[in-house]
Amino acid sequence: MMGDKPEEQPAGAKAQVDTAPLAARLKSCPFTRLLQIAATASYSAAGLAQAPQSTTGERQSATGQPSSPIVLDRVVAVVNNQAILASDLGEEIRLSVLDPAGVGQEALTRRRALEQLIGRALIQQQIRQEDTHAAEPSQAEVDARLVEIRRELPACVRHNCVSDAGWKAFLAVNGLTQERVESYLRYRIEILRFIEQRFRQGIGISPQDIETYYRGTLLPQYPAGEAVPSLDQVAPRIQEILLQQRVNLLFDEWLNNLRKQGEVEVLDPALETPAPQPAPGGPGKGSQ
Repeated sequence: MMGDKPEEQPAGAKAQVDTAPLAARLKSCPFTRLLQIAATASYSAAGLAQAPQSTTGERQSATGQPSSPIVLDRVVAVVNNQAILASDLGEEIRLSVLDPAGVGQEALTRRRALEQLIGRALIQQQIRQEDTHAAEPSQAEVDARLVEIRRELPACVRHNCVSDAGWKAFLAVNGLTQERVESYLRYRIEILRFIEQRFRQGIGISPQDIETYYRGTLLPQYPAGEAVPSLDQVAPRIQEILLQQRVNLLFDEWLNNLRKQGEVEVLDPALETPAPQPAPGGPGKGSQ
C-alpha cells in the first residue's frame, strides 16, 4: 500500500525495462508527512490517564535509609487524558531508524518525536472510538513487512539484515528487540490502513491528471539523453502517487481538526513548538 515491492519474475520471463532511476524519483514524491505520523507507535502511554507528572524511586544510603528520590520517568504531554512519557520520546527516536521516509533526513529531534507521538495518539484514540477491526493486520502481514524491511531498508542492508546474525547485530546497535519491531510494524500497518479506508474512498484520478504529472513532474527529472519510460509504463504508479497526495491533504486537515477539538497539553516547555513569528512589517510591528 505505502511502498511498492518488486515482484519476482518467473524463470524464462522476458527482461523488463530498467526503471531503477524512475523508482528513485517516484520515491521522492511528497507522502512523507503521512509516513512520519504512522512510522512508529507508542505503547507505554496507553492506559496512563491521570498519570503523575513523574515516576520516582528512592536511592538507598549506606545505612539503608532512603536518600534523595531518583526520577525514573516523567510525563511530558497529555493527549485527551493519555500520557506521553519522556521514555516514549527516546523509543520514538530509536524506532525512527526503521522509517523509510526518514532516509537522508536529519536525525529525529525530541520536539519532532513528540509531535509524531501526539498525532499518533489522536489517531489511535479515533480508531478505538470507531472500533475499526478491519484495520487490524494479521501476523502474516507483519511477517511479510518484516522480511521487506530486512531486505530493502538501507540501514538494514549495511548490516546484512537478511542473515540472522546481521539482523541481531542491527537490533543491538539500535537498542531494539524483535518483539518491539513487530509491534511497530503492526501499528504502522493498522494506522495506515485506517487512513486509507477513511480518506481514499471517493478520490478520483483522471487520465489527464496522470499525463500532467508525467510531463510536468516526472520527465523534467531525466537528463537529456537518458532513457525515459513511457507513460503507459508508469501510469499505475503515478496514479498511486496522486492518490496518496490527495489522501495526505485530507488527512492533514482531519488531524488538525482533531487536535483543535481535543485536549493536548505539553508539560515540558523545552518541547513546545515555537509560535510563528510575524513577518517584518506585518501585524505586531509597531507603527513608526
